Amino acid sequence: MTNLDQFESEFRAAARTPFEYRSVEIALALLVTDLPEQSEELTTAVRNFLTVGREGLAPELQITLSEESTALGDLLNLIEKRKPDLVITYRNLHSDAWSWPHSLGEIVDVLTQVTNVPVLLIPNPREDSDFAARMRNTDSVMAITDHLTGDNRLVNYAAALTQPGGTLTLTHVEDSQTLERMLDAISKIPEIDTDTARKELTKQLLKEPTEYIASCQRVLSELEVDVHVEQSVALGHRLKEHIQLIEQRQTDLLVLNTKDEDQLAMHGLAYPLAVQLRHTPLLML
Repeated sequence: MTNLDQFESEFRAAARTPFEYRSVEIALALLVTDLPEQSEELTTAVRNFLTVGREGLAPELQITLSEESTALGDLLNLIEKRKPDLVITYRNLHSDAWSWPHSLGEIVDVLTQVTNVPVLLIPNPREDSDFAARMRNTDSVMAITDHLTGDNRLVNYAAALTQPGGTLTLTHVEDSQTLERMLDAISKIPEIDTDTARKELTKQLLKEPTEYIASCQRVLSELEVDVHVEQSVALGHRLKEHIQLIEQRQTDLLVLNTKDEDQLAMHGLAYPLAVQLRHTPLLML
């Protein structure tokens, strides 16, 4: 390695992507339901969920009943017309597939991809006997992504929806299977020491999200945002590790990205998590 290459590597390794805080306001939330007979109950539960412990924050919840949003095109037009800050609904809206735990339903699939409005996916009241308990508070919130570093929007939304005094866990799981494939390829290159590559590559992959989370903790603390930020950075099977951590932390709300610039389908990790975690409210950005 030349001195120039070494200098460039050291410079890149020392580079930081600090967290930038921006407040998130939810002035108008649109609740979309096909259960008109439970609209009052749903409205109360969602309002409590969004405002618990937050003085002065009371989103104006507009209720959309089944006759207004049965057709997907009508719902998209309604969102465009009312311009809500948040859309709230549940899996398998206007479908009897809610009894089969294998999908989100076509309406949720399209909502998360076509609109730029965040979607709060709550448990389906039909299938969750503990619905009221799931919507009690947000004192344990988790934000996850496969590239947490620099994802300020994700962290800002997660912090905004963590109730005052609650815990926000910022999570990054580096995929061990991908790393092993990379190291297997490296092991076939005689000029590269495999043991050194394993040690240093693993160290660097975990270092970046760890440092970014530290900057989130520092900035939120300096600005006196009343949330306790914890980190979870690990190497492992992404889906398995996340589900275990969500259960261990008794997570009230999971915040994750759903859009992918390179494809029309939902972002890689988001879909299997959203399908499996049917009883955990999800904020899908």
